[in-house]
Amino acid sequence: MRVAVLGMWHLGTVIAACLASVGHSVVGFDADAAVVGRLREGRSPIAEPGLDDLVAAGLKAKTLTFSSTPSDIASADVIWVAYDTPVREDDTADVGTVIERVRALFPHFRDGVLVLVSSQLPVGSTRRLEELYAGARPNVQVSFAYSPENLRLGKSLDVFLRPDRVVAGVRDEASRARITALLAPVTDKIEWMAVESAEMTKHALNAFLATSITFINEIAGLCERVGADAGEVAKALKSDVRIGPRAYLQPGAAFAGGTLARDLSFLAAVGVDVQRPTHLISSVASSNVAHRQWPLLRLRELLGRLDSQRIAVLGLTYKPGTDTLRRSTAIELCRELRAAGASVAGYDPALTTLPEELTRIIDLQSSPEQALRGAVAVLVGTDCSEFRSLRPDDVVAWMKQPLVLDPGGFLESVLGTSDRIRYVKVGRQRD
Repeated sequence: MRVAVLGMWHLGTVIAACLASVGHSVVGFDADAAVVGRLREGRSPIAEPGLDDLVAAGLKAKTLTFSSTPSDIASADVIWVAYDTPVREDDTADVGTVIERVRALFPHFRDGVLVLVSSQLPVGSTRRLEELYAGARPNVQVSFAYSPENLRLGKSLDVFLRPDRVVAGVRDEASRARITALLAPVTDKIEWMAVESAEMTKHALNAFLATSITFINEIAGLCERVGADAGEVAKALKSDVRIGPRAYLQPGAAFAGGTLARDLSFLAAVGVDVQRPTHLISSVASSNVAHRQWPLLRLRELLGRLDSQRIAVLGLTYKPGTDTLRRSTAIELCRELRAAGASVAGYDPALTTLPEELTRIIDLQSSPEQALRGAVAVLVGTDCSEFRSLRPDDVVAWMKQPLVLDPGGFLESVLGTSDRIRYVKVGRQRD
């Protein structure tokens, strides 16, 4: 099947490379010629384990090409809209940018093509695209469908190629048949529904995950005050068949990034539009913002002051296995530490340099040892597997005082059992 994927950033590059790897003929389109140029050299625009190799394999097999020429999408049987939706600092999404990018390509949609939308857009956006297209080209018929993206930074290839299931919203049986054929090499586990239901499913899923994270962190805050262990509470909750072992109930850091916050914002906006209050959904974001202060509050309680103190932060990226810094809670914490007068030494295995603006805030080191040398405290910012090789003896020797803040308990089995290290995680009684 001939497929054109629109938008060559994280979502689009993963979709294009994966589809090419299972035998489809794929062109990845992006208006940015520089991005396309790098992809033609086998270099993906974002760090994702295995993605460069998969892109290179597609280029070698000639099942994958990249283009910044709009007419190159005209022969596609399926046009997959995969633009990453920009998120502003207030967690609202720049939906208009995505709509206009798609709209600009309407003249290149051939008669009978299926337009499959996966960009994270508010419910009703697919219908909006349908109406815009009908007004622009009433004599050239195309079909629109929606399948919410289900990628996870650091695990995107596996999630796409071996999904638990795929959600697809369609208008007609012809669209259903084409999506079935498109995904046949990947999965036959497809949840079929109306387009608007598929759009709402994405919002509801992310809102539910965000609520779960916020819920257990609020419980963890209470546990710290009354002598309970939030980890034990979470384990008991997951053992209940009504909740389940894979529930998002791990006490730790506040959720980060734009994905969950974006859907909370979408749903709250829908509630306003239809005059249905979303009391629970609207309160999740504020609770999460409050929990982001946990590391700073604990450091102040344990150290007394932060000015002129050297604080180490291990892990700076949004998620392990990527080099994405945008919306990283670790970066936000570094800003707050610096504003409080602390000096911040950072290390992340995925980073060799920082944007110029961050070099004034973070002293990037080339190893955990260099970051920890002389520090009065270390915060685990991102759960990178490399950190599990740290030894208590080294941490004690390197640090001025061995205080470890590990919100999610990632290094508990490594450092949390040493009686020479003061180890602190979310949800355990204060020492």
